[in-house]
Amino acid sequence: MHRTRKRVALVAACLATAACAGQPHGAPTRVIIPRGASFAQATDSLARNGLVGSPRFFRLYGRFTGGDRKVKPGTYLLKHGTPWSDIISALNGGHGLVNTVTVPEGFSVSQITPLLARTLHVPPDSVTAAVSDTALLARLDVPSKTLEGYLFPDTYAFPVGTTARQAVREMVYAFERRWRPEWDSSIVDLKINRNDLVTMASIVEREARLPEERPVIAAVYYNRLKRGMLLQADPTVQYAIGHHVGRVLYKDLTIDSPYNTYVHKGLPPGPVASPGVASLTAAANPANVPYLYFVASRDGHHEFRMTLEQHTNAVRQVRATQAKKPPVQMLAMAPTAKSSTRSVAPSTKTPARTTARAASATGKASATSAKTPAKAVTKTTSAKTPAKASPRKRTSRSSQTRKTTSATTGASR
Repeated sequence: MHRTRKRVALVAACLATAACAGQPHGAPTRVIIPRGASFAQATDSLARNGLVGSPRFFRLYGRFTGGDRKVKPGTYLLKHGTPWSDIISALNGGHGLVNTVTVPEGFSVSQITPLLARTLHVPPDSVTAAVSDTALLARLDVPSKTLEGYLFPDTYAFPVGTTARQAVREMVYAFERRWRPEWDSSIVDLKINRNDLVTMASIVEREARLPEERPVIAAVYYNRLKRGMLLQADPTVQYAIGHHVGRVLYKDLTIDSPYNTYVHKGLPPGPVASPGVASLTAAANPANVPYLYFVASRDGHHEFRMTLEQHTNAVRQVRATQAKKPPVQMLAMAPTAKSSTRSVAPSTKTPARTTARAASATGKASATSAKTPAKAVTKTTSAKTPAKASPRKRTSRSSQTRKTTSATTGASR
């Protein structure tokens, strides 16, 4: 009996020593304790993340102290070297709990606002106020009324109780940390400012499907700007509408907004989404290519062309390829403006983009680029002849589609 007591006392002493040893260090590690998880399962999670060296002794310590009966589920941020007593205290008291949220690349403020509100458990109005923080706008030298484009897309772990203003500031700080010094040199070479570069990157973010095409898409837009051509970027029209739409319609092309690049030359006043590092890099380092047009194929890649004639042929080829894959939904083409000026400033890309985008669930622009009334421009005819967009016999489905047609020629769904 005496020997047994001595052994218990020795184990208790060892556990107490292990529980109090260590010094927290390094960046916090995120540990998820699922709802309904036992203390043993929580211990396994801690061990996998290197926070507990001996799972067996940690479980014994939990049983010895009674901490194994009060574990609260959730996501915790804990540092390596944290004493066992502090880990048990955190798990029992919910200390270190965080709310995790992932903001995808290409999300706009209108999409980020409800996401943050749900994650932080705060009213949407508080997020709306936070993204209009005048102090942050002034520091970033942003001419817009919101921090659109500067809320960096990433995964964040906000401690429980984080306010909307604190979360937004952290997202802006993340943008500033990701900004590369060489991009400042690119701004000088491109003769633009940082807001312009972020704006271009946001358009590229909403347009690109393949990473390697980002610099080429950026180059197309820069080339059009240099020639004084309208950008005619669908993502800017969607942004002008004020809410996400599946397709840009003819009527949307004339919407009264400085963001409508079908009406106003040059870049829009500010970003239309939050670009990631890849799109920012592409906007800062556009490819050295002469292209002025592009059309998206069914698989998401683009066909880039230099002249309108080449582009029109590429559009026909893309349509012909897609027409062989039933079911096919051919959308009517966008009308051209009646003035000669609009006729010679066709879109950079075409309709085939519509469905390739619509299938995307990433929050990016799902409409085809409202840029190529290809057939209408080529013929320079009246804007009322879109029916010739498809050489196929019209079905009842295609007739119905023409009533709600996309701003650009459509592709199959």
